[in-house]
Amino acid sequence: MSKNRLSGLPKMDVLLARPELAGCPLPYALVRRAARQVLDDLRQALLADGEAAIPSEEVLARQVLALAHDLNRPHLRRVVNAAGVPLHTNLGRAPLSPRAAEAVRQVSAGYCTVEYDLDRGARGSRTGRIEELLKELTGAEGAFVVNNNAAAVLLMLSVLTPGLGVAISRGELVEIGGSFRVPDIMARSGATLVEVGTTNKTRLSDYAAALDSGAAQALLKVHPSNFKVVGFTQAAELPQLGELARERSVPLLCDLGSGALSAGLFPGEPTVEEAVRWADVVCFSGDKLLGGPQAGILLGKADLIARIRSDPLARALRLDKLSLAALEGTLMDWRDGMLPPAAAMLGADEAILCKQAEELAALLTPLCPCEVTESPGEAGGGSMPGVSLPGWAVALTPAEELEQFLRGWETPVIGRIHRGKLLLDVRTLLPGDEDIIAAALSRWKEGKA
Repeated sequence: MSKNRLSGLPKMDVLLARPELAGCPLPYALVRRAARQVLDDLRQALLADGEAAIPSEEVLARQVLALAHDLNRPHLRRVVNAAGVPLHTNLGRAPLSPRAAEAVRQVSAGYCTVEYDLDRGARGSRTGRIEELLKELTGAEGAFVVNNNAAAVLLMLSVLTPGLGVAISRGELVEIGGSFRVPDIMARSGATLVEVGTTNKTRLSDYAAALDSGAAQALLKVHPSNFKVVGFTQAAELPQLGELARERSVPLLCDLGSGALSAGLFPGEPTVEEAVRWADVVCFSGDKLLGGPQAGILLGKADLIARIRSDPLARALRLDKLSLAALEGTLMDWRDGMLPPAAAMLGADEAILCKQAEELAALLTPLCPCEVTESPGEAGGGSMPGVSLPGWAVALTPAEELEQFLRGWETPVIGRIHRGKLLLDVRTLLPGDEDIIAAALSRWKEGKA
């Protein structure tokens, strides 16, 4: 292609002088960046295809304006979760309750008492209030919080088991997201991994043998919260391990993973209260079954928690003020008998979900072809593996076209395609989401007219 062809591209200053761009309220530097990118992309297209057409300045200005608005949007954006997965890791896991969200708004808008005691007029505890709530809810002697459960596991092992052999079942040497593996984190903590039992069967006697041989001086129980082994299996339960640990005077540590506060809401999940009864230290996530922000929660014997809290590594893993505010609000909800949104979604009544789907279908039917359909779901976030949640959704067609359109809406709507239809699962819709979906589909219908 000749250089004369490239000379037909508009100059940057000429393009920026177009009325659509000159009067744009966005920062000039941002518009200029968008214009440079549009022109660079067009230049590359012309070099790749000598027959490609050069758009008019008007078309290019519209492209620049659209790109500038995209660049001006934050990466983290509110979306409508219509995928039916309450703890969807890609969508931020648990949405905060109104109380927790308001707490975050309050402390983010100005200064706050993150480490200030108003009664004494002096420096105060960053996590003291949260620790009291956790002890009240679980019966634990001591409590501490860090920025996520991976950090909690690392801190727990680093402080309590460096140089010790730690017995753990082969069936519990799990990997969670991001290639975080229990054997690797044990090695990083300074503990020595002592594998006992087999992948599918580990008996109490296997742990006892590791202690009797002198290979292990501590026990670790990891709840496999993101997978399930079924069939010819056997595992030593926490009460059995607790009794063994007390008999041999060795510490029993427990990584619960998801962390269920209520036995009735989460089938098959061990409760935090039960774990605290038998283990010396227990850790779990704040943004899974608890329904709060990302956090790692440590509970257990007061003296062991005090050692963990005072370790230098604890400061490197501490929670920021926004997460502290959100976690406090979430714990206050549990204390007052109010379920956070994710917990309520996980325990939602099937008949109520069916009615919500019918109401959503009635709202959307004038806008596009749709029907109510059953939509079994799952908890997500590595929680409640193997548990199918009966649910209901509205099925839309044409699936691919609508999925792309809704995903590109000003408040993106995230559904899932199943058997040639786009499913919008009502389990995970929050108040007001139905109106957002309807507004998007109304615009889509206008574009088809």
